[in-house]
Amino acid sequence: MTTILNIVHIIFSIAIIVMVLFQSGKSAGLSGSIAGGAETFFGKNKGRTIDAILDKYTTFAAIAFLVTSLILFAVKR
Repeated sequence: MTTILNIVHIIFSIAIIVMVLFQSGKSAGLSGSIAGGAETFFGKNKGRTIDAILDKYTTFAAIAFLVTSLILFAVKR
């Protein structure tokens, strides 16, 4: 059980690293140079962009990483 949980924990940690590296910075691209116009023009598709999807998956992976960390801590005590 602990071995499987360790493997899942490592997979989540690698997934977090990869997803954070794939995300673009807040000031990168068009929205950084003309923040107001780009936000209103692309605002309706905001939930479907690659960055939004990566943000959702990163949040899920971070929560799962936290949960597996707590479980591994409780098991090893």
